[in-house]
Amino acid sequence: MVVVLPPPQIVEGDEALCQMVEALRDEPLLAIDTEANSMYSYETRVCLVQISSRSADYIIDPFTIRDTSPLGHLLADPQIEKVFHAAEYDLVCLHRQYGFKLVNLFDTMLAARVLNAAVVGLADLLQQHFGVQVDKSHQQDNWAVRPLSDDSLRYAQMDTHYLLALRDKQRQALADLGRLEEAQEVFNDVLLVEIKPHEFDPDGFWRLTRADQLTRRQMALLRELYLLRDDIARHLNLPPFKVIENYRLIQWAIRPPSKAQDINLADGGLHPQVVKTYSQDIVEAIKRGYQARLPTRPTPQTPDPIVADRYVALHDWRKAVAQQRRVEANIIMTKHTLWELARRKPLSLEELGQIRGLGAWRVAQYGDALLQLLARLK
Repeated sequence: MVVVLPPPQIVEGDEALCQMVEALRDEPLLAIDTEANSMYSYETRVCLVQISSRSADYIIDPFTIRDTSPLGHLLADPQIEKVFHAAEYDLVCLHRQYGFKLVNLFDTMLAARVLNAAVVGLADLLQQHFGVQVDKSHQQDNWAVRPLSDDSLRYAQMDTHYLLALRDKQRQALADLGRLEEAQEVFNDVLLVEIKPHEFDPDGFWRLTRADQLTRRQMALLRELYLLRDDIARHLNLPPFKVIENYRLIQWAIRPPSKAQDINLADGGLHPQVVKTYSQDIVEAIKRGYQARLPTRPTPQTPDPIVADRYVALHDWRKAVAQQRRVEANIIMTKHTLWELARRKPLSLEELGQIRGLGAWRVAQYGDALLQLLARLK
């Protein structure tokens, strides 16, 4: 079913943002989503923020707003339940760009997983619950482009328009199954994720696919190419993978071009501007790789063997419980929580309750089993 939605209210400028926040500050529920341009720029930017109440849809253009703090106050208000679908990436973007933090979350994707739903994607859930078809052709839109088309804005509006109704259905289903408290702890796991600044890792070339098959000299070539790619990506304001794809870097490390004329678009994986402007820079990077000191793989930080053994046992326990309950393993608890348990080895239910990620429901549900498991480990 194709649905015609009422037009959203476009929020442009500081005054319009303040008016919107004033209109929404007494709402008990708000559906929220963001659109970013990670596919099209080196530094990801939040390009739209969509908010829906029970009665209206808003699309905020952050490019027109100097002071976004009123929006941050709205997100941090504990009296308002914020409904997202797959919130983690949105929260990362909002925190990195604006420093926003959110409280009181309901995540419809995680709710679907707690309910062991057959589908968890938003488009599938909207089709299942409301008979609504989402035009997926706009998933790859460049949201930094202005003006945005009416079709793009309608797609963005769809991301929040039905979320509150979906939340209502899921909340009732969770309550009927006695899983509402568990779901809230799963939502809180997202809010506990440590959000680090997005920084370029100069040692990231070690983790590229097939890099472990290269000789140390080839790794030296790969390192120089990897560093050059980041410089070019910054200059062109493009994601590194759109400048030179990883497989091309590996190919050049194995069969390095000796002159600029050998670099072409024929094998794919290259932005045309690279061939036009940076071919000689690539050849020079390869020359540096031949002359450079052979790289040594960074030594990974390894946990205490006893802690590692505890983690493995806890991981196996989590897998078994997840299979028994027919839910995904991270619904039982996160890996971060497993590591905390392994490191601290709590001896009582009270100490379990002090572990980050173990709320009252999980302690009551799994506490005795966890304490028995940890006590058995020498």
